[in-house]
Amino acid sequence: MASMEENFPRGGIQKKPTEGRTPNPKLERDNLFDVHHEEQSQKRKRSQSDQGRQKKFKADKIAAAKDNVNIEPLTIQALCEGMLLLGCVKEVSDYELVVSLPNGLSGFVPVTQISDAYSKMLSKEVAQGELLEDLNSLSDMYSPGTLVRCIVTSVEKSADGRRSIKLSIDPKKVNKGLNASALTSGMLLSGFVSSVEDHGYLIDIGVSGTHAFLPRQKAQNYIKAVNRGPDLKIGQNLNCVIVDVKNEGRVVRLSIDRSEVAASLATERQNWTLSNLLPGLVVKARVQKVAPLGIKVSFLSSFTGIVDFMHVDPEKSMNYSPDQVMKACILSIHPTSKVVRLTLRQAFLHPGGSPNQLSNDRMGAVVEESTVKAFYKQFGAVFELDDGTLAFARLKHLSKNRRSFKPGAFKSGCKHKCRIIDYSLMDEMCVVSLKYQIIEARFLQYQDIHTGDVVQGKVFALKPIGMQVKVTDGIKGLVPSMHLADVLLKQPEKKYSVGNEVKCRVLECNPAGKKLILTLKKSLVQSKLPILSSYEDAKPGLVTHGFVVCAREFGCIVKFYNDVKGLVPKNELSSEPISCPDKVFHEGQVVKVVVLKCEPWQERLLLSFRLSSKAAPEDKKECTPKKKQKVKYQIGEIVDVKVLKKKDNGLEVSVLEDEGNVIASIPTVHLSDFVGNCKLLWHCLQEGDVLPRVMCLSDKGERIILSRKSAVISAVQEEQVVRNFSEIQPGLLLTGYVRKVMPFGVFVEFPFGVTGLAPKVSMSDKFVTDTKDHFVVGQTVIAKVMSIDEEKQRVLLNLKVSECSSGDSAAEGFALLNQYFKEMKEIRNLLRRRGEPSMARGLCELVPGKELQLVVQDVKEDGSALFSGSCVTGLTVTATRYHLGDKNIVPGEKTKALVLHVDALTSKVYVSLREELLKQRAKQQFTEHSQHSAIVQHIAEEFAIVSLLETGQLAAIPIASHFNDTFRFDSEKLKVGQTISATLKVVKVNDHGVLLAVQGPAKKNVFVKVRKESETALEEVLPAVKHSLSLGDIVTGTVKSVKPTHVTVAIDDRLTGSIHASRILDEVPIGSFPTYTLKAGQKVTARVIGGRDVNTHRYLPITHPHFTRSIPELSIRPSEIKGEITAMLNLKEDSALKKLGHCSVGQTVTCFVKKYNILKNWLEVEVTPDIRGRVPHLLLSLNTKVLKHPEKSFKNGQAISATVTGTDVTETKLCLSLTGIQSLEQDTITVGVVTKVTPHVGLTIALPGRKTGKVSIFHLNDTYTENPLNDFKVGKIVRCYILSNANGKIQLSLRQSRLNPKSNSKVEDVEITDIKDVKKGQLVRGYVKSITPSGVFFGLSASLLGRILFQNVSPYFVHKHSLYEKYLPGGKLLTAKVLGVTERHIELSLLPEDTGMPSVLPESLGLPRYDAEEEKREANDRQKKEKLKQKTKRRRGNSESEQETKPKRKKICPADENDSGIEVYYREEEDDDQEEEAAKKKSKIKKPGEAPRLQVSMGFTWEEDMNAMDMSVPNQKEESSESEEEEDPKSKLKKQTKKEKELEKQRKEKELCKLEAALMDPDRQPQSADDFDRLVLSSPNSSILWLQYMAFHLQATEIEKARAVAERALKTICFREEQEKLNIWVALLNLENMYGTEESLMKVFERAVQYNEPLKVFQHLCDIYANSEKYKKAEELYHTMLKRFRQEKSVWLKYASFLLKQGQTEATHRLLERALKALPTKEHVDVISRFAQLEFRFGDPEHAKALFESTLSSYPKRTDIWSIYMDIMIKHGSQKEVRDIFERVIHLSLAPKKMKFFFKRYLDYEKKFGTTESVLAVKRAALEYVETKSSFADT
Repeated sequence: MASMEENFPRGGIQKKPTEGRTPNPKLERDNLFDVHHEEQSQKRKRSQSDQGRQKKFKADKIAAAKDNVNIEPLTIQALCEGMLLLGCVKEVSDYELVVSLPNGLSGFVPVTQISDAYSKMLSKEVAQGELLEDLNSLSDMYSPGTLVRCIVTSVEKSADGRRSIKLSIDPKKVNKGLNASALTSGMLLSGFVSSVEDHGYLIDIGVSGTHAFLPRQKAQNYIKAVNRGPDLKIGQNLNCVIVDVKNEGRVVRLSIDRSEVAASLATERQNWTLSNLLPGLVVKARVQKVAPLGIKVSFLSSFTGIVDFMHVDPEKSMNYSPDQVMKACILSIHPTSKVVRLTLRQAFLHPGGSPNQLSNDRMGAVVEESTVKAFYKQFGAVFELDDGTLAFARLKHLSKNRRSFKPGAFKSGCKHKCRIIDYSLMDEMCVVSLKYQIIEARFLQYQDIHTGDVVQGKVFALKPIGMQVKVTDGIKGLVPSMHLADVLLKQPEKKYSVGNEVKCRVLECNPAGKKLILTLKKSLVQSKLPILSSYEDAKPGLVTHGFVVCAREFGCIVKFYNDVKGLVPKNELSSEPISCPDKVFHEGQVVKVVVLKCEPWQERLLLSFRLSSKAAPEDKKECTPKKKQKVKYQIGEIVDVKVLKKKDNGLEVSVLEDEGNVIASIPTVHLSDFVGNCKLLWHCLQEGDVLPRVMCLSDKGERIILSRKSAVISAVQEEQVVRNFSEIQPGLLLTGYVRKVMPFGVFVEFPFGVTGLAPKVSMSDKFVTDTKDHFVVGQTVIAKVMSIDEEKQRVLLNLKVSECSSGDSAAEGFALLNQYFKEMKEIRNLLRRRGEPSMARGLCELVPGKELQLVVQDVKEDGSALFSGSCVTGLTVTATRYHLGDKNIVPGEKTKALVLHVDALTSKVYVSLREELLKQRAKQQFTEHSQHSAIVQHIAEEFAIVSLLETGQLAAIPIASHFNDTFRFDSEKLKVGQTISATLKVVKVNDHGVLLAVQGPAKKNVFVKVRKESETALEEVLPAVKHSLSLGDIVTGTVKSVKPTHVTVAIDDRLTGSIHASRILDEVPIGSFPTYTLKAGQKVTARVIGGRDVNTHRYLPITHPHFTRSIPELSIRPSEIKGEITAMLNLKEDSALKKLGHCSVGQTVTCFVKKYNILKNWLEVEVTPDIRGRVPHLLLSLNTKVLKHPEKSFKNGQAISATVTGTDVTETKLCLSLTGIQSLEQDTITVGVVTKVTPHVGLTIALPGRKTGKVSIFHLNDTYTENPLNDFKVGKIVRCYILSNANGKIQLSLRQSRLNPKSNSKVEDVEITDIKDVKKGQLVRGYVKSITPSGVFFGLSASLLGRILFQNVSPYFVHKHSLYEKYLPGGKLLTAKVLGVTERHIELSLLPEDTGMPSVLPESLGLPRYDAEEEKREANDRQKKEKLKQKTKRRRGNSESEQETKPKRKKICPADENDSGIEVYYREEEDDDQEEEAAKKKSKIKKPGEAPRLQVSMGFTWEEDMNAMDMSVPNQKEESSESEEEEDPKSKLKKQTKKEKELEKQRKEKELCKLEAALMDPDRQPQSADDFDRLVLSSPNSSILWLQYMAFHLQATEIEKARAVAERALKTICFREEQEKLNIWVALLNLENMYGTEESLMKVFERAVQYNEPLKVFQHLCDIYANSEKYKKAEELYHTMLKRFRQEKSVWLKYASFLLKQGQTEATHRLLERALKALPTKEHVDVISRFAQLEFRFGDPEHAKALFESTLSSYPKRTDIWSIYMDIMIKHGSQKEVRDIFERVIHLSLAPKKMKFFFKRYLDYEKKFGTTESVLAVKRAALEYVETKSSFADT
């Protein structure tokens, strides 16, 4: 009470003598609760003096203007309606002009205040509702920098205290002081075009009764200069000079000629008066007086004006002298005081000009050092910036607030850091601020905000279209209604109120239009995915968030940032088909999408909702793999697959690598390169078959598409592919497959999705009648790129064999044949494995050339015959008439036949009975490439079977010489019986039963080029022309053609020679292209250095007999042309050498790139015309990028320097290296190719020089990862560090720290090479190696293993070791702690307390903990020790020596019934208190076999005195042990003496007494069912006892007995004891929930509802559900309660609490709305308050604040709500927020008693958290309140 007196003294106002003056009561009343009296009164005095000054002006305007003008800058307070100002257009928008005014002010001109003519046109447009052609927008007519004359129409004050200046440039208002009679020539007026006429323009100058006309010739100069079109526009603002005045001013002629306007000067002759003086006029002014703040001047003889410090000429500064005359421009005229302000700045002294503007990048710039030029204490300071320009800072921008302002810091020359916040065009000065928060501000203007930025803002208005948010003072944004929340809000005002702080994300920002669109959708604001703000950013595969703007039957349109939109077509909406997307997706829904395709130039974007992500392991449905696969498989990846299902168009397969989780499909046409084999394979394959080496072709559609086409696979593997359109070049040969056959041509698709068209004319060398005769869909083809159309992204292809083949038709045909038979062999093996069906087995056994014993079955009319036989059961065996020979056969006849061909698809066998085939002849040993005559015997789809004339042996020849060679005219087709020439290719006996040959060497086709892969190709086949040239002859010729490695030269009309690239220059620069130094048509002089054979192209020595029939080899090397004949002889001798002996190993040679051979993976080069070489792939470079695409790095004909490493096997070519001779020594770096990936072990890498090395998983990276081998595929090129190279074994490392030691990259997992590197206590990472009975073996490096004992793996005890194998698979990455290191062993631990990582076995498995087991055991041991002590005391015969013999160090306690079988060590010498602790712990620990205890959320706990019960268990054991002891003496009863019997009797009596006493003891705990029965009999109404009784049974897991006890309790407890009964019901519900079924629980619940108050039972069941995490059940029950007890406030609150704990804040908000509808109005305030309190505890504090604020704005006098709000904010809010609430409360008009309570609380708060100043401030506020109250009472 005393403190109350001290803080709030009683009685009236006590005037404090310290204040030293009597406050003015009137002033005090106006200034309630404000402390700064002096400052306020000073202001008051000043304003009174201002009023006095204004009165003076009214009395004698001109006199006052002459003498008493106060020279100070113009302030917004000085502006008044009717004031004329010169302004400059700063910004132009559709509906207003922002105008810069003098002294840093700015105003705006609405579109309706331009001119009358323009307003009329606007009205007309609005009325018609359509755009008018001749109505121009403001931006068409005005540009920033235009000077305009304005008049102030109003100065409005907004809600936040800001003032806005509304202006008009309408000439009627600006020139209202003028009348027709006052107009004179030479006057400069502002006018507006009101209409366009034939000879000129009518101008509105705002003078009534005057028509102003502007002739066209007077406007031409202006129109050209302004360049805004050929004509002036209606509403355009013009500076006009009056040329002449007619009819007393009724007609005036104007000019807008720029020179006339610029030269105009206002003079006394023009009769200007103070009432019609206009801003913008240039006058001659005379200095009257120079003051600190400016200059006083006189002009037009009688007028006085002022020039403030901001408008003096900056070059002259204040260096003006009285009576000095200079030009000045009028800036403003005050309508009442008639104060005229002028400017001396140069930009304004020529009308029609415009002031200097600030460069865009300067706005917002922070200037580290700006120098104070001058400081004006009432207005601010002028600074000089770093670039020498001047800037002005207002007083309020010089410091954070008035208190912290120090004038001393702004002396001239002081330096300050500032930021440019604006530019005043009218003052040509930057406006700066020194405020720290502005300098550090993230956003200052709209240009600073970027799309996707997250910004904080305050709600300042709620509109129907959305919510306006203020980001900073000058930046406001709009949150459209759709973006107020993740869902559409029907009543946004309930969620947001003005003043709320919100966090938004920028959707769109248009600085030019000051348009900022924001979103409050949480999913977008919190999204961590990339921002998609332009179509260029939409790269395929990008995953981002967007929102649905439209859902229709065709799909969804999704919008992103900056109005970027994309389409999700119907098939990409979901993995399941969606029939009505508009029912599934709603407008505004935030969705995650992946970009499929984007065309930025067309602004087209294709999206998908089907994201690729790791699927959950439990749902292994078809949708699972779809999610996985996009990430998993790249095009070109080789996988093994298993057939799942056969479909009409192909096979459905699962990828084996991914354990069958990924589903893919192989279309039938992709099973083989051969159309026939595709069908056959489909037919033969069955579900469960495994197909090896299948390639991923695409993953665009729903499934991965795979291909088995070997040609396509090898093209991808050899990088003979284009990955996108940009890589395509004319002339490329690409392998693809026919996509579509159209009448006009064939569409061919290539891997990676590029498609091209081969038009009809480019399809074949033959005439194409019907495209379908030539190609079928799915057929493999090789296409040559003819041309590309970049714009339309089209490719034209050529499929002509002449263009697409290599020229060696025999080799290509044989390659196809070989591949065909290889596939047939696979099919045979497949059928063999089938086992059961005899027909399939039979087909496998039949091969061409096999003799069969057959029976003729039928002879047909056409002469063919059908056969049958035991070996061909189920097959159709046929022989054509030709193959029956001359034999006449009849059905039933037995005959021998030879198999020609087996068609497995149709199960047909073609046989022949011809003698020449069946004749037994000795099989000859043929040589490869030998030529033989052969007879065609059978023609199949891909090949023909022929028999060799000499031996009758069968051979197969290919029908097609190329993939594209598909069509033959009848005349070209082979016919059975025809004799052809065949060249044998495979002569060994094989599985196919036939030899393999090619047709030839009959006349070659015309188009085939004679060229071999290994030789220099001359473009033309040069004729064998006999010539008389000899070695050393000098010849002259003309360059015919230039090729990369040689140049063809025409020596005369018939003879052509060749110059090799090495024979052009003496010194060849490396990297140059020597052949390209010559041009076609150039004349050259050359020397003959050799000759080339026409047929073989081999280099011939000059002595060769055929030399004169060779192609001359020439040289134009200057040294060889001038060389001596001896040199030539040497050359001759060299050229005759066949061996490459003169090139020694290690020698460096210059060679020329011929081509990169993709099949062989080497670079072919030519050193000289007769020496060639090869550079293996890995010796091309040490740069992995070069090795990935060697064909791009080495251009044909390029000169390169190489080192000789040896010769090839045939000793005809050099082996070269571009990286020197690789030594592969230790600690060097080399390159290699991954050849094998061994899971959990590492990589095998092929190194240069045909060596291989190994990389352990510990050397793949400096940071170990979970699946370290995932990044490595076979064929990947890597840089390697050689760790060791001993005994032919090379160990490598791919760690960056080894490869780039200078990079200082972070090494997270250091290399462990030796056991010495491991220290005790160290944390190490490694991979699980194996699990054995002795523990887990853990790899720390390639050579070092550590062991983890099972008790150190996890804190849980594990029975099944399979659990370890499940959670610790081989190769799992883990962190372990080193427990100990010996010479040979490392002991590790994975326990969480050691590593700081989570346990490797999850807690959810519910395993018992080791520590629990140990504690239990310790307690058991203690009991046993106690027993032991008692036994020894009682037994007489036992001597102490026996006890001493017991081991004292360690004991292993035997397994009892509670034991889990683990050995636990303990010391006997442990202190007693430790044992007690263990016993206490043990009593709290749950046994592994126990059922969990029941929980009841009532006024008691299940654990009531349970400890006591547990502690009594040893007593029971003691009793039992005693009785055991007794058995021994009882067996000796006969021997007992009488005395002993007496003693025995006494002892039994004592025990009985003891037992009775124990039962009588009130503190004794019940230990049996009987004990409990006794207790419940004595207290039948005590629910606690009954519940303990139930718990007793539950401990023994006797559920039925516990139920029975509950039922007894319900019958026994008196019906008046409602709460006690309810406790039992709740326990029973709990019991059923834990141990019963849903049905039994519902039965108990229904009964409970009948016998108790239903609401309480419902609430308890909800709690039970919630506690047992059955949230769905709880929610259903709450819904039932809301229907049944809708008027009960507690139900709504309980449900709200439940939802908030679940994190469902949105649902809670909806619930509040429902609650308010359901509950009576009087409850609303309380409900909202309670909901808000719950929100504070569990939900969104911001929303809770909003609820409180909205309630208090509606019910400001509810002190109880204020109190709650204060309490919560003190607990959760910031001090500023709490003080704000207190400040609001103490300014309420409440009853004094309540006010006193709030003041008291405020004071307590400040005493606890505030400063002495804040405490004083509260006391002062209280005092003022008391004074105010008493003064009101007085009045």
